[in-house]
Amino acid sequence: MRSPSSLKKEFLTKWVVGLRAWSSSSKEMGLLERKKAIKLSADVAMAAATNGTTIWSHTLINNASKDPNSKHMVQSILTSARARDQSNEPSKFPLLSPPTRCARNRVRSKKVLRKARINYIQRCSRRSAASLIAKTLVKKRTQVLKGLVPGGECMDESCLIKETLDYMISLRAQVLIMQHIAKVMELFNSK
Repeated sequence: MRSPSSLKKEFLTKWVVGLRAWSSSSKEMGLLERKKAIKLSADVAMAAATNGTTIWSHTLINNASKDPNSKHMVQSILTSARARDQSNEPSKFPLLSPPTRCARNRVRSKKVLRKARINYIQRCSRRSAASLIAKTLVKKRTQVLKGLVPGGECMDESCLIKETLDYMISLRAQVLIMQHIAKVMELFNSK
């Protein structure tokens, strides 16, 4: 695992490249366009800083590269001069394919599932019914977590936990960098 300081440094350099690419491609931006540019470039820079080793980073980069307005910014982040200097090989993710470690996605009717669950509970004793309720709570929370992590919909539980931990570390680094930039800008504007 990388040290947090190197992750922050890599994120900051890629984020600056993304913001420069976005500002050079469009001259006049409104408030909402600026907000979108900052968020999108931060997400892509965060994903690129992990060197494309995670499913969530692949998903973020794929989703951003599908938008024709942000395609130039994504390409500039992925092929930044700093990334080429560190490794003399081509970009690790030109335009990535979707994650391949997807679990089977099943679509079932809620009524069918509810009826099967009720029948199963009625057949079980009270002790096993409690464990069934605990399992359903875990499944519900797992589904919520799958919705929060990019690309989480197609991950199994063990992969989801690893990806979530990595995503949380990257988000924390992103937030810390943005807080430091906000403090510096506040000090700069107060003088």
